[in-house]
Amino acid sequence: MKKIIIFCALAGILVGCGGTEIEPEKSMSELYTEAYAEFNDGDYESAAELFERAESEHPTDAFAPDALVMAAYSRYMDDDFPSALIAADRFMRFHPGHADAAYMIYLRGMCYYRQVSDVRREPGMSIYALQQFELLRQRFPNSEYAKNVKNKIIILQNYIAGKVMYLARDDMRKENWTSAITRLQSVITNAYNTVMVPEALYRLTQCYTAIGLTEQASGYADTLRQNFPDNEWTKKLDK
Repeated sequence: MKKIIIFCALAGILVGCGGTEIEPEKSMSELYTEAYAEFNDGDYESAAELFERAESEHPTDAFAPDALVMAAYSRYMDDDFPSALIAADRFMRFHPGHADAAYMIYLRGMCYYRQVSDVRREPGMSIYALQQFELLRQRFPNSEYAKNVKNKIIILQNYIAGKVMYLARDDMRKENWTSAITRLQSVITNAYNTVMVPEALYRLTQCYTAIGLTEQASGYADTLRQNFPDNEWTKKLDK
């Protein structure tokens, strides 16, 4: 009986006692070749799994960081953004100084950016995307990816400010003037380079007029006229 058990244990290296064959470990080169073949065929999920397996089974190999990059990109191409973020986070944790670090921060930002939706909804994804793109510009200002996100940052800033404006208008409809004023002032302070600022100044004029603080209302009206003389919101002041 002992001989049979020992035999099964030894044979189990390649074949289980029940007859199930165990796949032997493949080299990084073999896994990479298979992964790229799947990627080129458009099977991004299978490609990601193979790239992840390559990195997991050969973590000290020189191509392990590249396998993680391709795993994250494959997940991204498959629209599996949560898994792409996991792969990107693993890369940044173990290879923060790698040449592809800028790209991985960019990819993290794009995972969030692709999930930005209606301005009336929770702006969490837009905030996360903006954080990643700003981090990219801070750490790698001269990279091609930092140049790529310049317009995306402007779009996100306007999107986030638009969300705040939507909530401020809702506060005004409910005559919740304190909350509306706080939101509108945050747009001027935190989103001063967005297209929402003229409307925010106009709405602040309305809010302070509504609560009887005419001096403050006049101050915001003057600021609007001086800084945006031809803006549509400026024209509304005199209607």
